[in-house]
Amino acid sequence: MNEMTDGHTVKSYDEEMKLLHDNVMQIGGLVRDQLCRAVKSLEEEDVDEARAVIDRDQEVNDLDIKVDDEVIHLIAKRQPLAKDLREILTVNKIVTDLERVGDEARKIAMLCVHFYDHNTTSPSEVIVRDMAKLSVFIDDMLEKAIRAYDETNIDLAIDVIRMDLELESEFRSCLRRLSTFIMEDSRVVGHVVETVLGLRALERIGGHAKNIGGYVIFLVKGMDVRHESLDDIVDELTAEA
Repeated sequence: MNEMTDGHTVKSYDEEMKLLHDNVMQIGGLVRDQLCRAVKSLEEEDVDEARAVIDRDQEVNDLDIKVDDEVIHLIAKRQPLAKDLREILTVNKIVTDLERVGDEARKIAMLCVHFYDHNTTSPSEVIVRDMAKLSVFIDDMLEKAIRAYDETNIDLAIDVIRMDLELESEFRSCLRRLSTFIMEDSRVVGHVVETVLGLRALERIGGHAKNIGGYVIFLVKGMDVRHESLDDIVDELTAEA
């Protein structure tokens, strides 16, 4: 039986949904901070900061488990239907992507430890410069994706999906610059390979931000756009409107 029948129950359900929403925003803020600190540790060769980011990843994991438990409890207790169920499923998907953002930030922090906590030659500043530059763009995507959820704003969600196309171009440009760097000095090939892994982690964070944008469209319109092009998404939204 669906419990959502009287005013008291509806109010209680609204409070539970607000708690879920607040948890999403908390995780979103946490993983953005993790990303910022991980990249900063790399820029400043700060191994202690990098280790702090690695240790703090457990906080993200704990929040992920907490939201999972809340989602299961809500579905079992309220048996939500239609848009209510869609909202709960959306929260679950968004939190999964945010937790994976935390994992990628952890990888970047581990790269800092690998570069600067051993008695080996440190990479040239030129090699890691693109990571810092790309991370600014990635954080902008992530901020917009989280805000799109917070405001149920389809325009912001579309903007994030559009930015993912630009991200692909930026990522390829970074790889070309690193290839040129290898041709100029083959001794740096090891550092370049490791840097590519860091760039790949940033690219994946952008992909998770794009996913969140798609989930917001699903939440508002009930449209599953995960495997559709931007043009198709815009066309469907226009036709639906």
